[in-house]
Order: sequence, then structure tokens, then C-alpha cells
Amino acid sequence: MSNFQRVAYIRVSTLIQNTDRQLDGMTFDKIFEEKISGRTRERPALKEMLGYVREGDHIYVHSMDRLARNLRDLLDIVKEVTDKGCTIHFVQQHLEFSNDDSNPTAKLMLQVIGAVGEFEATLIRNRVLEGIAAAKARGNYKTGRPVVMTDEKKKICHEKHAAGIPMTRIAKDLGVSRMSVYRELKKQS
Repeated sequence: MSNFQRVAYIRVSTLIQNTDRQLDGMTFDKIFEEKISGRTRERPALKEMLGYVREGDHIYVHSMDRLARNLRDLLDIVKEVTDKGCTIHFVQQHLEFSNDDSNPTAKLMLQVIGAVGEFEATLIRNRVLEGIAAAKARGNYKTGRPVVMTDEKKKICHEKHAAGIPMTRIAKDLGVSRMSVYRELKKQS
């Protein structure tokens, strides 16, 4: 019996997303986790994991879309893993792939599910772009942070500060944070 390792690859797209639900309750010898978009293959933890695994190791990924965002990358990564003699498990889809060619159905399922996932991601991306275009046409779409300290508020801020009013009170009166008041007053010092 070979001495293989159970390796997890966990990925979310943004820093504010949580990885807790992925592969919950499972135990692993090594976990590779990252918070980065799957649109690029240039992911440090993915590269590290692919360099780390050895023949006989089992890699667990929550779902196919956590490993790759398009069919080409999914097929390439699965091939790279299986060519090393490793087995890759997609827990949510209940699929596993190895370099054993005796299961053509599994290979077909990988291609179909990967293509559906890529199609779904493209639809979502297109809906987001359509929504942005519609919001721009209505004049509702704004980029960047909203302006908190208008010219009028800046003037009142300086007047109140010169009159000796505490910064906390100035912030409350203007409906802005104390930090906004501090930043504005610091510009004049």
C-alpha cells in the first residue's frame, strides 16, 4: 500500500469571502488556500500545490469552479494532476479523476460539467455588464468612493473648528465620520 497524502485546494475569489464551508469536516495532510480570482491560472497556492503533490496523492477540491473558471484551464489542471499519478476529487459533484483511462464516462462528465460552469460564469459576467450599462444610461452608475466632504461641508468644518467646537460634534453636525473631519482639518495645517 502506497503512502499517499490527502491534499486540499481551497479558493475563494475575494478577500472578504469565507473559505469555511469548503471541505468542511474533512481532514487533510496539507491544505493550500487562497483568496484570488479563478479567472487566471497565475495563482500562488495552486502553483505551490501542483509542485507539492506526488504520485499516489489525493487532491480534494470543493467544486470544479473552485479549481478553474474555464473549461480549458479545468482540463489542463486535471490532466497535469493525473499525469503525475495523483487522483483529484471534486466533492460537490461526487467525481474523481485519475490517470486510469478505464472510465470514459468520468472524462465526459468532467468536460460537460466544466463547459456548463464556464457557460454559467459567462452568463453572470454578461448580466453584470448589462446591468452596469443600464445603470450608466440612467445616470445611476458611479465609480469610486462617494464624496463625503463637499465644499460646503469643508467650509462649515473649518468655521466650527475655528470657533472651538469639538471634532466629534463637528462630525455629527455634518453627518460625516470624525476621520473625515480630521483629514480635512489636517489639509489646512
